[in-house]
Amino acid sequence: MIQTVDLPQYGCPSSQVRKILSALRGQDILLNLSGREVSITPDATERLLECARSTGAGIVYSDYLKTMGTDAIVPAPLIDIQVGSLRDDFDFGALVLLTPAGIDAYLASEGAEFKTAGFYQMRLAIQRSLPIVRVPQPLYTIAETDFRTSGQKQFDYVNPRNRDVQIEMEAACTEHLKLTSGYLKPYAGATVNVDNDAFPVLASVIIPVRNRARTIADAVKSALTQELDGQFNVIVVDNHSTDGTTQILADMASRNTRLIHIIPERTDLGIGGCWNLAVNSPDCGRFAVQLDSDDLYSGPDTLQKIIDKFRQGGYSMVIGSYRMCNFDLETLPPGIIDHREWTDENGPNNALRINGLGAPRAFYTPVVRKIGFPNVSYGEDYAVAIRIAGEYRIGRIFDELYLCRRWEGNSDHALSPEKVNANNLYKDSLRTAELERRIKHNNG
Repeated sequence: MIQTVDLPQYGCPSSQVRKILSALRGQDILLNLSGREVSITPDATERLLECARSTGAGIVYSDYLKTMGTDAIVPAPLIDIQVGSLRDDFDFGALVLLTPAGIDAYLASEGAEFKTAGFYQMRLAIQRSLPIVRVPQPLYTIAETDFRTSGQKQFDYVNPRNRDVQIEMEAACTEHLKLTSGYLKPYAGATVNVDNDAFPVLASVIIPVRNRARTIADAVKSALTQELDGQFNVIVVDNHSTDGTTQILADMASRNTRLIHIIPERTDLGIGGCWNLAVNSPDCGRFAVQLDSDDLYSGPDTLQKIIDKFRQGGYSMVIGSYRMCNFDLETLPPGIIDHREWTDENGPNNALRINGLGAPRAFYTPVVRKIGFPNVSYGEDYAVAIRIAGEYRIGRIFDELYLCRRWEGNSDHALSPEKVNANNLYKDSLRTAELERRIKHNNG
């Protein structure tokens, strides 16, 4: 019979992981990552072992079922792991099989001692040398205990209360990147000369929008009331709205020549495609600054602070900090999201572990034109950010510049599990591509 061991995904010291696995070396082990009761199907162990033997995997995990209250049982499908799946919150479910080969691979590895990142360090060590394989079949059932929506869960990792844990996870990920030739040395990114007068204005605020009649006027007014020591405009790419957004923008543009209202000829554009249209427009300024169609700048000096930062460091991208608030601008937990996990020394490496880099995001236009956005409506900003981080310097502003309004109209307010999986799979693919690019570069 296979032994089951409780081993939490978070909060387990490296020394404890090594002690447990050393005592059970040579055995197949079921790790309960949840600390809760798991009910396995009669063939679960056999299916996990069969998969391990046929693939040579170090870790095998599977889909599962969740009980929601007293009666409802719903499927909980997971996603396949990739080379770039470096998120410490990658969802393995509640139960994984750890094989003798996986145990040996981990115990043969060297690494720092962590107080909370023991499991993460272990699975990265195994990931470096052995397959980690998913069985696309529900093999157990566990009761759901977190009933929050996707929009409420997505900011857990930037909660200041979790800062100490995040520092350890960053160190474990950096250790992994150094061992796989994916590590970027401190200050390796190039600076650029941003004194470029070949643009009609100094800056452009870019707002892609579709069907935001309730919020678009507020967003545009927030942009137009900025105070800058140079000329700027606001480029709104109206992606064929059908709810009155188009008329609102047309009326505002007729009263203010700094508002450029673009309706694409194409009908297949995602948010990334709208960004490409805006930054390649002849009206685009030297710097392109993001504003989502349901958000606001915190004050009239946001644009000036961003442009000053570009000038100070020769950055290709500048990212600010934002405050979570409701539709009425009342602060929501966890409050200010400043992404202090970004450091000049290690930010480009840590960017491959985290799920986002912050807002507002601003770009030196020649660089973002060269790199371009993927034509998607999720992760398009992250794709550009990690690509820039792999080659250029990024400047950070840790003061509040932006109000991120959370309301029922947000596109990520309450995503289905399938959509969450699709989003995570896509971002992992972006990490994989960027990691492979960095490894190739480092290896000459």
